Amino acid sequence: MVKKSVIHTEDAPKPIGPYSQAILVENPDKILFISGQIPIDPKTGEIVKGDITEQARQAIENLIAILEAAGATVDDVVKVNVYLDDIKDFEEFNKVYEEYFGHSKPARAVVQVGKLPKGVKVEIEAIAVFE
Repeated sequence: MVKKSVIHTEDAPKPIGPYSQAILVENPDKILFISGQIPIDPKTGEIVKGDITEQARQAIENLIAILEAAGATVDDVVKVNVYLDDIKDFEEFNKVYEEYFGHSKPARAVVQVGKLPKGVKVEIEAIAVFE
């Protein structure tokens, strides 16, 4: 039987809409579906101001907090979707991304979108598989 659980941590921002930070599915391995993370500081609830590198770093740190709350790590991530508000930020974003995912290199898509929630520069979602 498949077990489904909501994952929530105070170390990542609260959802800004009707969704969960992540859903964990167990059957028998665990599959974690992490909702898109934007650069909100979970301590203040405020958007991290700054360029793409600062915003990317905060969004990834939020994603990592959710991974850890579920008992997973960056090495367990198998797929990442990245949404940029300007594809010209791709190279600078990649530098930050590589600091976190350069050793594990999960499958990834990066696309430019028209607008992101709260006017941020980046949103990142991920899927992790672990025991």
